[in-house]
Amino acid sequence: MRRISIGNGALTASEISLGCMRISEMTKNDAANLINTALEEGIDFFDHADIYGGGKSEEVFAQAVDMRSSIREKFVIQTKCGIRQGYFDFSKEHILEAVDGSLKRLQTDYIDVLLLHRPDALVEPEEVAEAFSILQSNGKVRNFGVSNQNPMQIELLKKYLNQKIIVNQLQLSITNTGMIDAGINVNMKVEGSVDRDGSILDYCRLNDITIQPWSPFQFGFFEGVFLNNDKFPELNKKIDELAEEKGVANTAIAIAWLLRHPAKMQPIVGTTNAKRLKDICKASTIELTRQEWYEIYLAAGNKLP
Repeated sequence: MRRISIGNGALTASEISLGCMRISEMTKNDAANLINTALEEGIDFFDHADIYGGGKSEEVFAQAVDMRSSIREKFVIQTKCGIRQGYFDFSKEHILEAVDGSLKRLQTDYIDVLLLHRPDALVEPEEVAEAFSILQSNGKVRNFGVSNQNPMQIELLKKYLNQKIIVNQLQLSITNTGMIDAGINVNMKVEGSVDRDGSILDYCRLNDITIQPWSPFQFGFFEGVFLNNDKFPELNKKIDELAEEKGVANTAIAIAWLLRHPAKMQPIVGTTNAKRLKDICKASTIELTRQEWYEIYLAAGNKLP
């Protein structure tokens, strides 16, 4: 597994992360097998959120690895907070309370990376800054980031924060390429030219913020996977051709497509199947050519100007 610099050196970790949203549904033994498989494949970055399984995902993770200080040092643990039942909450009080809850469930003294989970329309950045400073000074959180935020939302936070934003978790897959489309179709009167996120891709590259693509096999907003899906015949034909040629699974090609981008992204893969995880990790052993990358992009139904 290749390793990348997160946030321009704030952390070094595996270029693929295991998303732990669904491990709440697993037994302790099955979860342990999945996590051990990830470690064997070179994955040391694990993504959580306080809402995953209502907190149970964090609990199952800690139980599965029998969290101790010697074990803890093997992991880079990221978790998220801010989503509550029916609303978002970036208040100082909630952030501090949420982190304490995650620490207890994860059976650890510190979080490597804390993300604000989606934007809160009522965010008071001064409160976020206070919470982050408290969490950093008492050693509970070492690094900070956001998810699904645009450049101006990040700039607003940065005005008050003493900490660097090192991660932005964004929806991106071969069939969800809005942030890429807008950069290709500049000055065009076509659907792909619509900039819906303020050039977030270029902004993150300019500011050394690592993009973590979530749901890298999904199309739409949790409408299903595009692999082996009759809705995407040309895309699957191209992916399958490349998979056969390179001797890997189609899942590895889908992840390799993200890894080929020079932004040095860190995809979050959420499989709970250990064999499938092994297949996915083969993405780190191959590199698509520029031509192959564009062939996949076009096969997904995109057009070049």
